[in-house]
Amino acid sequence: MPGGDQLSVGVLGLGIIGTGVAHKLRADGHEVFVWNRTPKPEPNALGSPADAAAAAPVLQLFVRDGDALLEVLAAAAPALTPEHLVLAHATVAPGEMREAAEIAAAAGAAFLDCPFTGSRDAAAAGKLNYYVGGDAEVLERARPVLGASANSITHLGEVGAATVLKIATNMISATTVAILAEALAVAEKGGVDPAAMEAALAVNACTSGLVNMKLPAMLGGDYTPHFSLKNMFKDAQFGLAIGSAAGVDLPVLSSAAATMLEQVRAGRGEEDYAVVYERFAG
Repeated sequence: MPGGDQLSVGVLGLGIIGTGVAHKLRADGHEVFVWNRTPKPEPNALGSPADAAAAAPVLQLFVRDGDALLEVLAAAAPALTPEHLVLAHATVAPGEMREAAEIAAAAGAAFLDCPFTGSRDAAAAGKLNYYVGGDAEVLERARPVLGASANSITHLGEVGAATVLKIATNMISATTVAILAEALAVAEKGGVDPAAMEAALAVNACTSGLVNMKLPAMLGGDYTPHFSLKNMFKDAQFGLAIGSAAGVDLPVLSSAAATMLEQVRAGRGEEDYAVVYERFAG
């Protein structure tokens, strides 16, 4: 249901998340302008990030990686003013997020480090969970926009803090799905009907929302991307880099990353990261 405080919002990046967020913003009564590197048939599509910044005082950036974040923000920068608010939703290296904040600050624009958890279905339903790094007063300005697609909004401190936490939570997701694939393979190779795993996990303390989401995909061989393997592998690399810089060995994440890399090299990177189970197929 549309709420108050309607604004003009520019959504930059129309992947499965950005597209879902744009739709929810429209449903909430906001005026939405969009830009995508490869043009898509969306209402109010514009030709450049600068055009989007000229049209809307709030920008939501849903791009894949740090290079894209910095490139798109630099392209928008000539049109940024002190009236602008930039919400950076990509999961990138903490240093890249801070660099993005500096680009916005040079134009006088406000900025929030704002990664999220939740995949395709959560975006479509307006149930993303946003982690936010940046000034608390700036976050209050952002709430009417974030609220259109949010299940929750958690403030975590300065720019960079939200990015680090998002990387840490994705470490748990990556390793959970990797060990689920191994457990399913052990059950199958041990003579157990793989479908029995669902019933067994339903009454076992090791189950979780993530397990309940990914196990049917593995059993059915349906790897339609909710969160792609290439993006989960990217985020695992960020976790490993943070650990390495701090002198912390991360053997569990290293193992999961190696499994993911194997499937990326097999050409499965665009599929859901549950596709790591295909390592055991056949």
